[in-house]
Amino acid sequence: MVHSNNQNTVYLETPFYLKDGHGATSVLQSNSLNEISALYFITTIKKAISNLSYQEKATKIVLKNTFISLPTNKTGELDFEYMENYIQKNINENLEKMNYFLKKNNLLYATLSSSEKKAIEDFTRKKIKFIDFKIIDVFNIYNSHNILKTDVVFDSGATPYVTASEINNSVVSYINYDESLIEEGNSIMIGGKSLVITYQSKDFYSNDSHNLILYLNEKERRTENIQLFLVSSLYRSLKPKYSWGDSISFTKIQKDTVFLPVTDANEIDYEFMENYISAQKKLAVLPILDNQNSEYQYSTDYGLMEVAEKKEYK
Repeated sequence: MVHSNNQNTVYLETPFYLKDGHGATSVLQSNSLNEISALYFITTIKKAISNLSYQEKATKIVLKNTFISLPTNKTGELDFEYMENYIQKNINENLEKMNYFLKKNNLLYATLSSSEKKAIEDFTRKKIKFIDFKIIDVFNIYNSHNILKTDVVFDSGATPYVTASEINNSVVSYINYDESLIEEGNSIMIGGKSLVITYQSKDFYSNDSHNLILYLNEKERRTENIQLFLVSSLYRSLKPKYSWGDSISFTKIQKDTVFLPVTDANEIDYEFMENYISAQKKLAVLPILDNQNSEYQYSTDYGLMEVAEKKEYK
């Protein structure tokens, strides 16, 4: 199923109802599809329509005139066996990467430390005090460079090309471009028009000068966990105020505040942030650990999500 407005493409195995107002959604059917081969088709379709947007919708007419590249067997028929084996091989490899990640980050046995337990308990019992801080007192803020999508070649390099998209942590591709326009990583980016807020761990390129780059003033506090907490805090503080028609800007953010946890001395409680996010990471992997090598969520650069399991393939 392909939604015309946002090009969201999904596989549905069981009958479904289409929500009222979504009549522009196209349903693509084939008796040979299953949940594994569908992933191959979804990836190929999303590549083919990646140039579309809200203004240039994936309508039925557009889809009928869109070509996709698919493997065929010796008789010239679609090679579903190859597609299924290819996807299953990728699933197995990603399961192995997942296990490596869990081991590397000491998450294979996700036991909360006493500090992590306390952070969760104190937050749940509303024992954590929050107060407003001016954002400019917490961060150094800059407008990003402006690198248009039409000026770059996707998949031409290793540096993330970051937009205001909500998908894949806003990374739409990896490119090679003028290194003088690279933004320093280990920072927070705010999509100037969409207000999508992300933590960017690596140096990156930005697509729009309306985007804001935030660098935590206290450099020693620029850990991934703390900045992930700050991403959530910024979003909750700014979302009620801004919209597409009244978007955030470098000028406007000078007066904005962010609601943050504090110590008894009313100083920002970075230790709580660190422990709270560390605990959440462990809690998030518990379902995987409980059901390892079975169902899990699998994602790619194209934002696909599907249930899969590790199997032998031919």
